[in-house]
Formats: sequence, structure tokens, C-alpha cells
Amino acid sequence: MANFYKSETFDLTTTNLTTVLTINTSSVAIVKSVQATVIDNTNVDFEVFLKKSGGLDVEIGHNTLNKSTENFAKDVINMEGGDILKVQANVANKASGQVSYLLIDRSQENG
Repeated sequence: MANFYKSETFDLTTTNLTTVLTINTSSVAIVKSVQATVIDNTNVDFEVFLKKSGGLDVEIGHNTLNKSTENFAKDVINMEGGDILKVQANVANKASGQVSYLLIDRSQENG
């Protein structure tokens, strides 16, 4: 098993639901933070969704940001192989952020 500390950034240029992290089927991940920011005085409704492998998008975080930053992973988010983390903002070109996580690669496990 190999562990990798990683981060991904996102810039929401549309109001569409946007995938920011997908965990491959041979890994699991512990998400430490889903940090989003709005850089001006625009009210932006920001939402975070988790899609379990083969399931539906389930909202796990929501807040209105206005020239502020928030971590939407209040504790940690455990993700299994095939899970997808998505974000959405109701205003384009106003929200950006990053996802910080520990990726645990299980592809070299025996058995």
C-alpha cells in the first residue's frame, strides 16, 4: 500500500455541477479539506456533493459565500474506489478552491 498526500484545485467557470475529484477503483481517500473562496462582494451559493460508486449525487455541504473562504469538509470525508466529489456554484467565474486529501493506493496489495 502506498500513501500520497495530494491536492487538486478548481475554478468554477460555469454554474454546472463540476467534478473535482474521482477516486480510482484501486484506491481509497481521506479528504481533509474542500476549501472554496469567493473573491468579491458577490453572494455565491456554493454546494458540495458526494457520489458513491454507482449511486446518486448527495449534497454534503452548502453555504452562501461573499468575499470569504470556507472549508466544507468539517471533519474528514472518506471516499472509496469509484466515488466522485463534485462542487457547484450558482454564479460563474466567482468561486474557486482546492481539495486536499490522502490517497491510499491499494493496487499492490496481496490478496
